[in-house]
Amino acid sequence: MSRTRARTGPATDRRTRRAERRAQADYTGGVYGSMLAASVVIGAGSLGSFPRIELVLLLLLTGVVFWIAHVHAQLFGARLAQEALDRRVVLHVCRDEWPIVKAAVPPAAAVAVSPLLGLDVRGALWLALSVAVAGQVGWSVAAAYRAGASPRLMAATASVNLLLGLLIISFKIVLKH
Repeated sequence: MSRTRARTGPATDRRTRRAERRAQADYTGGVYGSMLAASVVIGAGSLGSFPRIELVLLLLLTGVVFWIAHVHAQLFGARLAQEALDRRVVLHVCRDEWPIVKAAVPPAAAVAVSPLLGLDVRGALWLALSVAVAGQVGWSVAAAYRAGASPRLMAATASVNLLLGLLIISFKIVLKH
């Protein structure tokens, strides 16, 4: 005789809610955050005495500032007119916009580990830019996959985002700083 029971209770409910959130995940913030990180790298012309630390902080803090801006816009723009703000709504919006910050972490980590790879500051900038563009492509493909897109549409979104990334890289080449 089998004694298996269906799992129920708060832990199961939390797992179910998390699985539903993952299934409905919106990767827009990740794509946007990756483009933002790439833009920060190309805009980081003259860094001071500690260029790697400054670039890591610049990437992360810019991600946080834009995350705050997006949360604010969501809460006080569209949401305020539609529903009363409470803790649940605020946390939901904060969580939904968090990929903007998450997207800044890989390029910042690339800069942080660049000395271990023997890269000078210029090499670290190019590595961070490459990682940001790869993230942009990756987030867009993940979004297309999660939405059930065909392989052809996933390839198209990857191509468009790669072209956008190459456009950002061309700005870096033109700016020469």
